[in-house]
Amino acid sequence: MKPTLVLTDTHTHLYSEEFENDRTEMIKRAIETGVSRFFVPSIDSTYTQKMYDLETEFPSNIFLMMGLHPCYVKPESYQLELAHVEKSLAEKKFYAVGEIGIDLFWDKTTLKIQQEAFKFQIQLAKKHKLAINIHCRDAFDEVFEVLESEKSTDLFGIFHCFTGDFQQAQHAIDLGMKLGIGGVATFKNGKIDQFLNEIDLKHIVLETDSPYLAPVPFRGKRNESSYTKLVAEKLAQIYNLSIDEIAQITTENSRQVFGI
Repeated sequence: MKPTLVLTDTHTHLYSEEFENDRTEMIKRAIETGVSRFFVPSIDSTYTQKMYDLETEFPSNIFLMMGLHPCYVKPESYQLELAHVEKSLAEKKFYAVGEIGIDLFWDKTTLKIQQEAFKFQIQLAKKHKLAINIHCRDAFDEVFEVLESEKSTDLFGIFHCFTGDFQQAQHAIDLGMKLGIGGVATFKNGKIDQFLNEIDLKHIVLETDSPYLAPVPFRGKRNESSYTKLVAEKLAQIYNLSIDEIAQITTENSRQVFGI
């Protein structure tokens, strides 16, 4: 029987090594739960073929992004990696440029080239009329600085795994971003659940970031796309709506971003 829910996981690393033993089963399990749309971000060129293979296996369900993750912006390789992103975007259909951004949790020494890579990829997104998918960790000020410098009517996308405060949420929305909400919304110390109902649902999309950041009651374990439903259930509580309404509205929001 076909699921009645139409859920969209706007950020899932389906090619991750953590799914090596049960990837196809995991994806089918998510589809049975109602997650029929999976948007898969890129990390670097070593994962590109795995992404293409997934798209071939599930052509009606999997939609790819292309980009260089900020943690993989390395002095010795980032220019080659950006050339790969540019070439790939010119040759094939993608639905966003991502995940891109700035991460100062792991390495602060690469900030300058992370900013350079972020800005370059935003400009690629504008050239191809695509959304961007932003990774931000310990770097809200730095990410907003780049976004402000590129602010325009053709800048839009998703602030992936949003964990900021209310003012930062408003700033992201003002810059054309929707907020990607995942498992953190279910954490007791996640904080975003305390103000999320003040944000109009039209600015929200669902995500898992699987295999990372599994929602309660699976916190600390491997995350997977079927858990998108748990995030939707949490938002249904926060917004005092049915899960069907949450699924419908957030999927429509994702269509506005990705164009499909």
